[in-house]
Amino acid sequence: MVNRRNLDPLKDLGEYIREQRRQAELSLRKLADLAQVSDPYLSQIERGLKRPSAEILQQIARALEVSAESLYVRAGILDEDRDSNLIASIRAQSDLTTEQKQVLIRIYRSFLLENEEPDSAGVSAETEQT
Repeated sequence: MVNRRNLDPLKDLGEYIREQRRQAELSLRKLADLAQVSDPYLSQIERGLKRPSAEILQQIARALEVSAESLYVRAGILDEDRDSNLIASIRAQSDLTTEQKQVLIRIYRSFLLENEEPDSAGVSAETEQT
């Protein structure tokens, strides 16, 4: 997938987080505190040097009061078109509670992340088999 905003999804993500932080009039230190991450780590994310996990992105999204999905798309974790259809379908289910929908979406995203990191998943699977 080619990111429409920037060819480097990590830099795009970092720029977006920095811009959202500035619009919220938060210092880097304050956002790091709210998101429960270290100042240096958040700085590295904003500069596009570190790829945060889905959990960290969710903490940052919560602290910034933005959608975690928007951060996942910018990080290149979710394909904007394909994944938004599935997520929209989950959200449209009238027989699920809001909490159940959020759990399903989190599980789906965690599977996507797991599939993106085959080396670490493969190593642990091999270790468990031996």
